[in-house]
Amino acid sequence: MRQLTLDTETTGMDVGAGHRVIEIGCVEILERVVTGRSFHFYLNPDRDSEPGALAVHGLTSEFLADKPRFPDIVDEWLRFIDGAEILAHNASFDVGFLENELRLCGREARLPASCTVLDTLTLARELHPGQRNSLDALCKRYQVDASQRHVHGALLDARLLADVYLAMTAGQGTLDLMRAPDAVQLLDVAGSEIRIVRRVLSEAELAEHAEYLKTLEKRAGKPTLWQALGL
Repeated sequence: MRQLTLDTETTGMDVGAGHRVIEIGCVEILERVVTGRSFHFYLNPDRDSEPGALAVHGLTSEFLADKPRFPDIVDEWLRFIDGAEILAHNASFDVGFLENELRLCGREARLPASCTVLDTLTLARELHPGQRNSLDALCKRYQVDASQRHVHGALLDARLLADVYLAMTAGQGTLDLMRAPDAVQLLDVAGSEIRIVRRVLSEAELAEHAEYLKTLEKRAGKPTLWQALGL
């Protein structure tokens, strides 16, 4: 599956008041691996940022004056996101602003039909009800290094979100489908919870796993966690 974490910076919070996108950042995740491919542009919005927004992102009108406008990069952006699942924190905000930009440049005012959208804020609230689920809070909870986040930036925040999303969903690939007595135990980590699930492995998988443990033990110079737990 191809996924893209996405973030934007804007001149203000209310798209209905004429505020515009001034930065887009996307980071590609392919089969749960951050590939290193990204999309990033600063944009000239042809207006000033509100003081509150400027304090958040620090992107002045002077800095943005020589940057491209959204119509200049829209085709490249649409090609990049085509067919991907979009992951955004408080997705309605980013998607609302981007669809407004599409409308303003005469395009269909919606993301391509080939894209789906997952709101990672909604996901975080489901996993951690009653807790703070801002990107900063999630970075702390999942020990994602956000030390460079002195101000908000679309590309930096998209990179942090990619790490947070992979940590939040780390246990979703392991399903407790079979509980045979001779099944191999697998550690399934979901957030801060660790539970043991079971699934039956083939002889070939067992042999490959044993060789992998030997490699890890040789590198570490000590028994692996699997061996210590008797798995």
